[in-house]
Amino acid sequence: MIEPREEIALTVTPLTDQELERYSRHILLPEVGGAGQQKLKRARVLVLGAGGLGTPVLQYLAAAGVGTLGIVDDDTVSLSNLQRQVIHSTESVGQPKVESAAESIVRLNPNVGVERLPIRMNGQNALELISRYDLVVDGSDNFAARYMLADACESARVPLVTAAVGRFDGSVTVLKPYEADSEGRQNPTYRDLFPEPPPEGLVPSCAEAGIIGALVGVIGTLEAMEAIKLITGIGEPLVGRLLLYDGLAARFDTIIYRRRKVKQG
Repeated sequence: MIEPREEIALTVTPLTDQELERYSRHILLPEVGGAGQQKLKRARVLVLGAGGLGTPVLQYLAAAGVGTLGIVDDDTVSLSNLQRQVIHSTESVGQPKVESAAESIVRLNPNVGVERLPIRMNGQNALELISRYDLVVDGSDNFAARYMLADACESARVPLVTAAVGRFDGSVTVLKPYEADSEGRQNPTYRDLFPEPPPEGLVPSCAEAGIIGALVGVIGTLEAMEAIKLITGIGEPLVGRLLLYDGLAARFDTIIYRRRKVKQG
């Protein structure tokens, strides 16, 4: 479970009658209930990227009633995005992605606050940005951004839900390396899973290799589910587990990974 930042928790108001109706299917769940919905309402979640993965993350977290969504993206909507980035529309082409996504979120759920960040996250600003939020969800599309984000979240002690997609497959995991598991072992880092990025040019981008549009919906929705679990404190997050999805075979597999031992001397 995520403990909200103290100054944010003090500003949360009770659920209104409209919110109680809107989130009634959540509240009916004993695992969530009114208390869990309040946790969602006071949560602040930063999403890196309003593209393929970021689209379902933003849509489902907004629909779930997450109180504040921060969107980091310095790109604009292009026509080729619309095959998979369904938070945007044909009328959004040429518009900054943070603006297009924010407009869609407000239409979906006006109770959600949106913080537009039309900038590129880098090693200089990542820690400052992340420190304002309770949770980060990675919707980036390259290894450099994933390593940078994982390092910054570890330094800020903020949970990270991270994912990657290929042409027909994808993966999801949750990183909380600043905590220990139930047996007292330190949770693994991103580098315990991927010690170093692949050589440049080895893994083609979506623009080079193509990607099936519905795939990012599957993986991004799994990221949203992990985020909701972390916020409400339900279930078992994918900490130390990499969930793999093969879209062509319609198969899920899980890989368990641990913190690597540091060699002495």
